[in-house]
Amino acid sequence: MRTLLCSICCLFLFYWNLTAQNSADCRTAIPVCADQPIMGLAGGTGDVDDFDPDVILQTGCLEKGSLSNANIEFNTSWFVFRAGTGGQVGFDIEALATSGSTPTAEWDFAVYGPDVDCADISNGTAQPIRCNYEVNDTNFTGLGVNPESGEEGRASLTGSQNTYDEYLDVIPGEIYYILINNFADNFTGDPEPFMLTFTGSSVNDSQETALDCTLRDEFLGLDIIACEGDDPITISALNSPAGADIASVEWTVDYEDDGVVDDTLSGSGDFGAELVIISPNSGRYFATITTITGTPPTVADDSGVLVTFFGTPILDRVETLDSNLSIDPDQNNIEFFIEGDGDYEYAINDGTFQDDAVFMNVPPGLNTVIINDKNGCGITDPIEFLVVGYPKFFTPNGDGINDDWNVEGIETLNNPVVYIFDRYGKLLKQLGANDSWDGNYNGQQMTSTDYWFRFEYGDMEDNLLVAKTRKTHFSLKR
Repeated sequence: MRTLLCSICCLFLFYWNLTAQNSADCRTAIPVCADQPIMGLAGGTGDVDDFDPDVILQTGCLEKGSLSNANIEFNTSWFVFRAGTGGQVGFDIEALATSGSTPTAEWDFAVYGPDVDCADISNGTAQPIRCNYEVNDTNFTGLGVNPESGEEGRASLTGSQNTYDEYLDVIPGEIYYILINNFADNFTGDPEPFMLTFTGSSVNDSQETALDCTLRDEFLGLDIIACEGDDPITISALNSPAGADIASVEWTVDYEDDGVVDDTLSGSGDFGAELVIISPNSGRYFATITTITGTPPTVADDSGVLVTFFGTPILDRVETLDSNLSIDPDQNNIEFFIEGDGDYEYAINDGTFQDDAVFMNVPPGLNTVIINDKNGCGITDPIEFLVVGYPKFFTPNGDGINDDWNVEGIETLNNPVVYIFDRYGKLLKQLGANDSWDGNYNGQQMTSTDYWFRFEYGDMEDNLLVAKTRKTHFSLKR
């Protein structure tokens, strides 16, 4: 009998480890649905700090403790859901006992949303809209109504001993993240289990549609943004609808995200169900599970997960735009172009940052730009660039206003030369850095029309960037 009981216990623990779901990092949060309870574990610290260790000491009601076993980076589990229908959504987090013991974990939680991302959570831009770390004598915490005590949730209040917050009122399509944390100081170091069950009026109306269950089919999680040089990212197929019914897992990758699979990869762990992605191997990763039972034969995340590693921005070029010239023809409007894709913000000449890469009315001459990766992957030092300014028209009629035409901002260039041509390409004038043109050629007044110019300069030792002009012509008006 003792042998039989031991076998049953071992089988239970093996099954629990296979079916309980855990992701200790926001960026690999587990997609969930409301059609069945979710068994969860929380242990370890994950691959990265979800909260900037130099900036974020608290997120909502949860604080970073001084002890490793009382820290929001430790013993955490992240989940993500997408609302399928509008209405009321809540959840219960039930502390479960490990084999032969009573529950010892004290589960706290924070909910972020709607439609924020892990970068916003990490840098503190996104704060929890629900948060609870209260302690009471029940084994439940969550949103809505405590099923054991019947106490209704209300806005979090320190010392209230109410472990429930108010329901969420969701709109279809909204995405929310749930952080579940074991903040107990009596934590032994072994992962402890819990059960996550969704509640609320919309769930009562339909467990299958209250949350968008198609998100769960994307079991590799939402797309991941990381920084070059980050620790490796581990994605897992263990959170799939196949559950423990896994014979093997095949991993593939489309590095260019162009719809063409480039390689087949080897997974690690049981059944090869985990894949470790090392910086800077950006790409869309796919998993296909072959089941043991053959019902169904395979389970796949057809959309895959796009993993993108970003680094410190690299400025490719600066260009002068033709926009807004009809409003103010003497404005110098420029645009910055960065190598590769990313989410950047820009500041010129010690000004404030803006998301738009286009700047209006930039002064001619030397300027500086700082470019920041908004995912926290790097910020440039000030980069010098030169804007070449020139009047879009001049009126050489002797009234002392706009009588001469010249190019501004090229004084710092090495041996700059400006060449002026008529519409047929005939060279009319050659100017140095401080020269101007009075509209005459060989002592004769030139007619009112458009003229073209180009400028050349010697190589610069410091590789100074010059904003390129797309349309180098101007008008003479008499």
